[in-house]
Order: sequence, then C-alpha cells, then structure tokens
Amino acid sequence: MTWSIVVRDPKTGAFGVAVATKFFAVGAICPYGKSEVGAASTQALVNPFYGITGIKMLEAGVPAPEALRILTQADAGRETRQFHMIDAAGSNAAHTGRDCVEWSGHVIAENVSVAGNMLAGPQVIHETLKAYQASMDQPLDERLLRALEAGDAAGGDKRGRQSACLVIHAGEEYPQLDIRVDDHTLPLPELRRLRDVARTHYLPFTGCLAKKGDPVGIYDRAKVMDVIAKAQAALS
Repeated sequence: MTWSIVVRDPKTGAFGVAVATKFFAVGAICPYGKSEVGAASTQALVNPFYGITGIKMLEAGVPAPEALRILTQADAGRETRQFHMIDAAGSNAAHTGRDCVEWSGHVIAENVSVAGNMLAGPQVIHETLKAYQASMDQPLDERLLRALEAGDAAGGDKRGRQSACLVIHAGEEYPQLDIRVDDHTLPLPELRRLRDVARTHYLPFTGCLAKKGDPVGIYDRAKVMDVIAKAQAALS
C-alpha cells in the first residue's frame, strides 16, 4: 500500500529514501538508513526488522543481496512483504512477495530501486525511476521529490493519498534531512513545502552543527546567523 525510492548518490555517497502512500505516518515505519552504510524501505505488510536488522547487516559488511536473502528466508510472512535496500558499494536488492496486493512490483537500476504495492499500475514505479534518472543534475532532495511527484502523476497508490516522507543520510550519524507528512489530503505538495522551508533555515543551521571531522562545529551565534543569511540570499 505504498511506493518508495531508495538511492545512493554516486557523487557524494549519500543515501536517500522517499515514500508516499495512502496510510498514516509512513515515515515512522518504512524508511531506514545510516550514513556510509546503506538505506532501505520495508512496506506492504511491514516488517520493521527488515530495516532495523538489515542496516545492521550492511554495517557488518554483508552485501545487500545477501542481507535481503537472509532476512526473507527467516520470515514466514515474506510473501506478504515488500523490501528493497542498497549498500555502500551501490549494490541493491529488492523483494516483492507473491501475496502483496496488486499492482505490486519493483525495478532496480544503478544506485537506485523503486518498489510499490497496491498501486494504480506498473507505470507508477517506472515513471518514478524515470523522473529520478532524468534529474541527476539536481540536488538529491529535489531528485527524490520529483521522483515521487512523477509516480503520483502516474496514479500512485490506487486508494488515494495520505502521508509521505523524505530522508537523506549524508555522512553524519544524524540525517541531513528527515521530513514527514503524516496525515494530509495532498501529502506531496506539503512535503515539497516542508523541504522548501528546510532550505531557508534548517539545512544551513544544521550545516553548522558538530560533525565527525569537526566535533565542535560553528558555535558563534553571529557566524551561524551569517551562514543562514547567505543561504537565504542564495535562494532568493
């Protein structure tokens, strides 16, 4: 009852997951990821441990296809699940159980996979992938938004719309961006609005936070405000 896109940015190594559905708070249970490790989405009759355990396995060095094989073989409910993931090497894997509600399926390409179930048809995932690949000159957040918007325009979840999310892990222990629309009649326009708000203040602010290579970050309030002001000027 969802479709999602899971990606690794080949230029930066960042991971992204974006999901849309006719279900409440999809961002709470579907997307998983960790910087320099991998990303995943678990959906249909969700098994959260596909994401929780799957990311741990990737961190331990298990390639995505092998991790997916182990996870699904151990789950008696695997035919009701849908799951896809990608690792730090760009190797990806996907599973769509036989008992997922039609239309259901997945498509895998270099550094990206799209999967969905209970959709209007296969065009949803194909248009999602096409839009992502056609916008590789854009920042990762924009690529993911365009991908979901294309899938929605192609029919999306055949039951309607309710929630959406976008998560990016870009090198730190904390996400670079993690935004959710939990209950909305038009979740994708609202998700884009939230992304636009994030660009004006949140992203430049969090860019000043402590990082792996800089455990202090920028703590001078005047300098932080200057970074934010410059980012806002660049957007205007």
